[in-house]
Amino acid sequence: MVEALSFIWQYVVQVLGLFIAYAFAAFLLYLVLRKLHSRLITVTLIAVFIGASLSFYVPNGMPHAFEYPFFLKTYGPASGPVLPFKNVWSFFMRLNDFERVASIVRDPRDVPPPLNRTGTSTVEISVTTKEVISEMAPGVFINYWTFDGTVPGPFWRVRVGDTVVLTIKNDESSLHHHSIDLHAVTGPGGGAAVTVVAPGETKTLTFTALNPGLFVYHCAYPNVANHMAHGMYGLILVEPEEGLPEVDKEFYVMQGEFYTSGSLGRTGLQLFDAQAMLNGTPQYVVFNGKISALDGGNMLAATGERVRLYVGNGGVNLVSSFHVIGEIFDTVYPEGAMGSEPHANVQSTIVPAGGSTIVEFSLDVPGNYVLVDHALARLDRGAWGLLKVSGEPRADIYDGVFTTGSGH
Repeated sequence: MVEALSFIWQYVVQVLGLFIAYAFAAFLLYLVLRKLHSRLITVTLIAVFIGASLSFYVPNGMPHAFEYPFFLKTYGPASGPVLPFKNVWSFFMRLNDFERVASIVRDPRDVPPPLNRTGTSTVEISVTTKEVISEMAPGVFINYWTFDGTVPGPFWRVRVGDTVVLTIKNDESSLHHHSIDLHAVTGPGGGAAVTVVAPGETKTLTFTALNPGLFVYHCAYPNVANHMAHGMYGLILVEPEEGLPEVDKEFYVMQGEFYTSGSLGRTGLQLFDAQAMLNGTPQYVVFNGKISALDGGNMLAATGERVRLYVGNGGVNLVSSFHVIGEIFDTVYPEGAMGSEPHANVQSTIVPAGGSTIVEFSLDVPGNYVLVDHALARLDRGAWGLLKVSGEPRADIYDGVFTTGSGH
């Protein structure tokens, strides 16, 4: 109820704020002029004031449509990042009916094993879009829009040349249409042109994976940025014919931004802030959907092992400077590309919005290794994770007296 009243208050302020201000100004002007001039002069001046006010209010104060937020002027090929008022109203009226997800986090270990096959195959994939409520940070709740109930969505693994049959269902509880655009798809909309699903609807896309690489997929129903900023993205790996070199551990990490009307850390259910998204000023920048999603308990390895991280960036605005503090990437597949020579001995690597990378490194020294976007102000907005490495010390590589509060 508090969230509904907060929304209604913002809605009333946006719709009536200028009108109320003009009305009171006109009344005050009337009282002043009435004492100084005749009734005729007073009425005439008031009429001029009202006319000038309306000429400004109608284009600037009247809503363009019955939607939230009002007055948002954009120039994209489709509608701006606004929500139809009926959807917002339905959301609050059905607030208690939405599924509360205990954890929105996609486990970074949830990576299918290597395919280890030489021929092509037909791969069937099913995914459900669902709108849920879950915790971003302690006491801070977000209305997430998801693929299969987590952020990011599932990690899919196919081989170049495979025929992929993807069935997408929009859960009956959803308020919005959804779709899927896979950057691995050659064809209109990356699949979005044939996968628009209303609540309760199911559709199927069939495509051939023509190019190897690590590709982002995301919802592409307009407004695309709006849907992605609610958490609708994931990764699909198209293995090359020869597969990838063997490693001991593989992890799935994806960065994303969340735009809330409340300030950083404000508790309660947070409304989506479309203007902040247009400005590129997120309140939260996180890995795998929420604060502390990668807390070390779900990213464990040991010295002597070689690890591979599949890293994506759901955006929708920021470019990530991905870095693991205390490690050098032995191998980097820049932007998830395969077929060209990988980079070697890289300290940090760029992950574009809507893009990916693959990094590999061998573990020599035990300890905690912090994953960051090295635009480090984002660390305080939540962009960090922890890889815990066990094993015997290696004084020949790293030696000294450990202190607490070192920053790493």
